[in-house]
Amino acid sequence: MEGTTKIKDLTPESRRVNVLAKVVSVGEPKEIQTRFGEDKSVTEVYIGDETGKIILSLWGDQAGQATDGQTLYIDNGYISLVRGHMRLNVGKYGTLKVGEEEVSEVNDEVDMSEKEYENTFRGPRRTGGGGNFRRGGSGGGYYNNNNQGGRGRPPRDDF
Repeated sequence: MEGTTKIKDLTPESRRVNVLAKVVSVGEPKEIQTRFGEDKSVTEVYIGDETGKIILSLWGDQAGQATDGQTLYIDNGYISLVRGHMRLNVGKYGTLKVGEEEVSEVNDEVDMSEKEYENTFRGPRRTGGGGNFRRGGSGGGYYNNNNQGGRGRPPRDDF
């Protein structure tokens, strides 16, 4: 597909990426509490192409769209770091659908979720400095009105 990003080319800063990949394995759904105190179900799905594999986080009903061996197309996805490890996400502005093209070969040797990255997005928040920013300015002001008496939001990877 035109304009798709290969899995080996994903970085912690990747935004608005289109990925065509084959489902390698579907994990068991896990109940987690979000930073807003909501209980949600997340399923980690390994997907891959000829360049590598990565974990795709599917929330709630999205998980039902992934079955072993199926090719998925993620439109407008983004990368987040979970405990320093990359996860591909669909998000509310992205879409997940069955791919029109087949991905026949998956490179199991290159696991993009295996490498640990320093979570640079949280640096200024930890020291009490910084301002009200969120990853490159997208969604500005989203966390400003959290009604937590000025405590700010918990760190991103504390699920």
